[in-house]
Amino acid sequence: MQATEEELHRFFSVVMPHLNELQRRVVAGSMAEAIGRGGKTAVAKASGLSRNTVIKAQAEVEAGIEPSQRLRPPGGGDKPAIDKQPGLAEALDELVHPETRGTPMSALRWTLKSTYELARELQAQGFRASAELVRRLLHQMGYSLQAPSKQVEGSSHPDRDGQFRYLNDLVAKRLGAGEPVVSVDTKKSA
Repeated sequence: MQATEEELHRFFSVVMPHLNELQRRVVAGSMAEAIGRGGKTAVAKASGLSRNTVIKAQAEVEAGIEPSQRLRPPGGGDKPAIDKQPGLAEALDELVHPETRGTPMSALRWTLKSTYELARELQAQGFRASAELVRRLLHQMGYSLQAPSKQVEGSSHPDRDGQFRYLNDLVAKRLGAGEPVVSVDTKKSA
């Protein structure tokens, strides 16, 4: 079966709202099987289901396994950490703020704390937090995490000033739109 990405997207956007969780898996698995090679990825992209869900659904369809009739209620599952731990976002914001660097005149601000360090400090305050949770929360709060790049000490990029002007303009635009910006830089200790 051949279907364009647009046709698949249109199909799933019309059909999926009328199906429960079980029916969505059966339809997605059947469609992936019908498409053949590349079907799992195409169906996952068009349906909004995770690729792992589509893979499992296709395997169930191919094996003729009767899917479980058990349905989870909408909104079921684990609640977000921010809901289970009141004050977590505020505590993280307080940890980032005092260590924020940059001049008041410059739009660029950054912290030297790593997500691991921030997670340890949150744990010391009694919160259950991992580096991954800190990364997700910072992202939700509008912060941007920057991966460190390895450069030989003493060498600098030929257009270093141009890069900083570009970044400063970009950050100023984001801040003007009301979005906070932070860059987290981590270094491996010796």
